[in-house]
Amino acid sequence: MLEELKEEEIVKKVGGRFKLSTLIQKRMVALNRGAKQLVEIQTKNPMEVVIQEIIQDKIFLDASGAVVTRPDNNTTRERHFDSGPSLDDL
Repeated sequence: MLEELKEEEIVKKVGGRFKLSTLIQKRMVALNRGAKQLVEIQTKNPMEVVIQEIIQDKIFLDASGAVVTRPDNNTTRERHFDSGPSLDDL
């Protein structure tokens, strides 16, 4: 298990364990579908990428449960991703 997931800080940052799990799952689906990673780290492990995106405040869940990204801290534009499976995936 990644050490960052053992810390309560990341759980509090996202708003609880359920939201953390949801955010990780949705973002990993987006990355697996070809979304660009928002952090520069030397790993091929998508879980490590997602954890770093959360820690660096690059992604979060909005009120509707959609993943919202901030490409960099200099912009206020946010992009919403619908990273859940489509009916074609079922």
